[in-house]
Amino acid sequence: MPKSHNKKRNVGIVYELLLRRISESLVANDKKSAQQTLDIISRRFKKGTELYKEFRLFRALAKSSVSDTTIAAAILTEAKQAARRTSISLLEKEKSDLIREMNYSLKDSMLYRRYVPDYTMLATIQTLLNDWREGDTVDIERMALYESRVINHLASQKYIPDLEEETDSDVDALVVKIMSEKINKKYTGRFNNDQRDLLRSYAFTTTSESTTKLDDFRKTLENIKEKSLNLLENLENKNDNKFISKKIGSVREKILVEMSGEISDKSIGRYLTLIDLCKQIEESV
Repeated sequence: MPKSHNKKRNVGIVYELLLRRISESLVANDKKSAQQTLDIISRRFKKGTELYKEFRLFRALAKSSVSDTTIAAAILTEAKQAARRTSISLLEKEKSDLIREMNYSLKDSMLYRRYVPDYTMLATIQTLLNDWREGDTVDIERMALYESRVINHLASQKYIPDLEEETDSDVDALVVKIMSEKINKKYTGRFNNDQRDLLRSYAFTTTSESTTKLDDFRKTLENIKEKSLNLLENLENKNDNKFISKKIGSVREKILVEMSGEISDKSIGRYLTLIDLCKQIEESV
């Protein structure tokens, strides 16, 4: 990878940096900063722009997963053709406009210093996209090497759909992704389907002004609470160990006391734990 790789003109890296700035702003309860960054993404990455087309192509190479290298090579061929259909002059202008707005509007000295996972692969993909458009002046040896790396990357990933891809049309997919990332920072571990459903509903509620959605979400939380109490009661009736019975009573008391009040990241973390507890009880009885 060339030492002079320009991350500011790497659409994949820039997008990740903006996402992380939004996430940090939300954690710090700086809604103004989060919205400002989100507005930049909405304007600059909107459908129909060359930047959006490049981002979609970039994401396909970075995030997709295939069963073998033959299919990966076919994807690369299609991606190469798509890359060469790009209006290079318009794309470069849109990138320059994006960089200018980020620099002058955000005024964030740490923006380009944030950690980006898979930085090397993201740099490889951007370099490859650029090389495909170079024509006769391209470094053939480098292009062949990077194509091989991307093919192996596509064929080796174990892809798991994230919340961003499980949203409906009523909610901005980016906000759902941020919410998932935000919760993940505090509560590590892979979520099961029920926990992902809760996180998705939480994101829908926090990004909507609808009181109906809020009421429905409160009912969802109440149902989780009620289910856990019923399962604990059932477990207690089947159990004859005094020590376990005492523990069950302690857990029931914590649920009754702590699982109420304001909806927040902290309380959602408790409900995620409660869902896991329900699953464990169901598997044990």
